[in-house]
Amino acid sequence: MYYSSGNYEAFARPRKPAGVDGKSAWFVGAGLASLAGAAFLVRDGQLPGERITVLERLKLPGGALDGIKEPERGFVVRGGREMENHFECLWDLFRSIPSIEVEGASVLDEFYWLNKDDPNFSLQRVTHQQGRDAGTNGLFALGDRAQRDLLKVFLATRREMEGKRIDEVFGEQFLSSNFWLYWRTMFAFEQWHSALEMKLYLHRFVHHIGGLPDFSALKFTKYNQYESLVLPLYRWLLEQGVVFRFGTEVTDVDFSFADGRKQATRLHWVAGGAPGGVDLTADDLLFATIGSLTENSDNGDQHTPAKLDEGPAPAWDLWRRIAAKHPDFGRPDVFGAHIPQTKWESATVTTLDHRIPEYIQKVCKRDPFSGRVVTGGIVTVKDSSWLLSWTVNRQPHFKQQPKDQVVVWLYSLFVDRPGDYVKKPMQECTGEEITREWLYHLGVPVELIEPLAASSAKCVPVMMPYVTSFFMPREAGDRPDVVPPGSVNFAFIGQFAETGSRDCIFTTEYSVRSAMEAVYRLLGVERGVPEVFGSTYDVRALLNATSRLRDGAPVDLPGPHVLRKRLDAKLETSEIGALLKEYNLLPE
Repeated sequence: MYYSSGNYEAFARPRKPAGVDGKSAWFVGAGLASLAGAAFLVRDGQLPGERITVLERLKLPGGALDGIKEPERGFVVRGGREMENHFECLWDLFRSIPSIEVEGASVLDEFYWLNKDDPNFSLQRVTHQQGRDAGTNGLFALGDRAQRDLLKVFLATRREMEGKRIDEVFGEQFLSSNFWLYWRTMFAFEQWHSALEMKLYLHRFVHHIGGLPDFSALKFTKYNQYESLVLPLYRWLLEQGVVFRFGTEVTDVDFSFADGRKQATRLHWVAGGAPGGVDLTADDLLFATIGSLTENSDNGDQHTPAKLDEGPAPAWDLWRRIAAKHPDFGRPDVFGAHIPQTKWESATVTTLDHRIPEYIQKVCKRDPFSGRVVTGGIVTVKDSSWLLSWTVNRQPHFKQQPKDQVVVWLYSLFVDRPGDYVKKPMQECTGEEITREWLYHLGVPVELIEPLAASSAKCVPVMMPYVTSFFMPREAGDRPDVVPPGSVNFAFIGQFAETGSRDCIFTTEYSVRSAMEAVYRLLGVERGVPEVFGSTYDVRALLNATSRLRDGAPVDLPGPHVLRKRLDAKLETSEIGALLKEYNLLPE
């Protein structure tokens, strides 16, 4: 397997891999990584779909990419997915998946046209004082010390950042800046999370630094992530003959180790309460999703808080059993044994009449019923003790959603702190109480909060114990390689597998990339995996990011005036000077 860029390989079709006619494939889990892996096996590996089996403990595919209407409770989305134009592997996948919305188009075509016609950007990123503009004005407010901290982390080696927390490499000036407020609420970073992952994010999205304050960097699907992404992919796989076995929990994998070779030899599962399994030969390929950010999620309802489930976690316990068999299989407890640091809670609010949407429109400055971009990303409540953020995507967010309803998604980073209106931690609140707290910060008059929360909305809270587990500080070897050294027939996929790329986690792109690398390596697919977009090596992207991080302030050149004048004269006649002026880094 190798990486490539440019359209020479992007448009090429690989030849049929040698020996593929004698192979079959098994996937553990039906999340995006498995769905993508099955699609790459069919499209690029030319393995017949009927020889691919996906085993899933739940009743639906999609994993964390969910979106459902539950009887009595209402609409539920546990999280949202922010995407951008340089998710190279994701778009490579969805260019081949037919849209179920637009005849003759792919999912990528549909997404591309939607975001051309209705580009995303926010008109109100941060509020305080009950729905008032917080006055961040799109500025990062990074002082000199904070800028130096950023530069130091950006230039550090990966090894220097391993095992360190964000607050060990960034000082208080940075942690009190608008930049950190935008960043932490957009990506769900906490101060105790991985400095290495923060560094990877900076490199990965340096070309979008300028788009952070207003979310113009982002693109969104038309509907929720299940209906827009998972459902068309799942339908296409079924059409190819891929077999899905729901209600099947994989409990263990056996391996043999001899002469430097590692081979998966048996899958164990429980289905319908009965144990089962299958023996694996060297021609039976196994793709196992390890860990899970949504494991043990619990849904509350309008009158019931969501519970924090710290009990047995099947996906994590499976990885622990696998990891105990060889040091190359990772260290799951680095990520999955820190629930106080990895939990947070989200909630889906569905408005039931016109009253609450009027207050939404006052904040986001757009009509929630227009069918177009509404908030354009999250609105963060700066003075919320929960550090609450909320968003309204294009409506309807569900195809079966009534036209007079609005679906709102919100989440908090500090779920164990008392609220500002509801004097309870979010994790102890019912859906109605969470709605009250949100309405207070939305600017609803206090005397209307309780009646509106009771009769004009329905709310489903969701507690997720492991949702930021992949952000825990880590070192090399904590995550196993996608294809461990010596592997004959198995790969690890998903957010907790280490790709060979510069990519960062908590993205749809990472799940798809891990699957693509796994399939291409195990089958020897004759095509390059798209490399991570190289903006971190593009001087234009770096200069533009520098200018934006300085809020447009030019760089003061050191030294006596006469030397600065000579330097200015030299720069005037050079490409370097032209670039510095183009990105407003030299004074006029």
